[in-house]
Amino acid sequence: MDNSKYKFVFFGTPDLSVHVLNALEANGFLPAVVVTAPDRPRGRGNVVSPSPVAAWAVERGIETLKPETLKDPAALAELTNTEWDFFVVAMYNKILPSYVLKMPKRGCINVHPSLLPKFRGPSPVLSAILADERTTGVSIMLLDAEMDHGPVLAQARIEIEPEDWPMRGSQLEELLSTEGGNLLAETIPQWVEGTVTPEEQNHAEATYTKKFEKTEALIDLTNDAHANLLKIRAFDKSPRAYFIDARGTRVIITDAEQAEDGALTILSVIPEGRGEISYEEYTRNL
Repeated sequence: MDNSKYKFVFFGTPDLSVHVLNALEANGFLPAVVVTAPDRPRGRGNVVSPSPVAAWAVERGIETLKPETLKDPAALAELTNTEWDFFVVAMYNKILPSYVLKMPKRGCINVHPSLLPKFRGPSPVLSAILADERTTGVSIMLLDAEMDHGPVLAQARIEIEPEDWPMRGSQLEELLSTEGGNLLAETIPQWVEGTVTPEEQNHAEATYTKKFEKTEALIDLTNDAHANLLKIRAFDKSPRAYFIDARGTRVIITDAEQAEDGALTILSVIPEGRGEISYEEYTRNL
């Protein structure tokens, strides 16, 4: 099947969006236009740089739009001159207003890393880890005016093996983003050609996630060991799991495991103002 015949726009910003784009590209799909966040200060040097999605698009010579807001229709005025088959949205982090939702013939398709209606909202992967749910998955859905509310086109269930659980948040996000991209590539031709029927979500069973603050990654080392391990694995990127030691120093936990007796074993840390060291070395210097 010639997947290059589909004319679509991709909305996304972070590295996770790039995993979806890579999966689409591997299946013969390339967006005609990419919409992403404006260039921002990034990295330790705070150098103004394009988003990961913008960098991906530039490498392929794809036109890139970087509006600060979508509230003004003028932000995407140049998209109105083309008949689009559909739009793809993957971790764009902005709500698409009604004028955008109405642009493409077959609507706006979203990749969501959970089995909807469970874990709607901005942090489904971290929330699944914190809830100790090894069975997770991805949903391909149509966007409507409400958050993660639209009908589902396809889902894939994924069960993490017990020996691999709990996974790090960044690892599970990458896994689900890639799986989501592959499922999206399977679903698009079926949806455009009318061979898949959208199914309304059971809204009564919906659960919601939130954006986590840095303070919520604080670890109380006297708490339940498994609950602490879930937090350490979930908060491995931003925010990062940490504790405050007796000297009032903030100490990031970079690796830990749970022993056979159930005790939490911290393996490595980053004390404030220092590089990564083993937890054993850290305790020797207390």
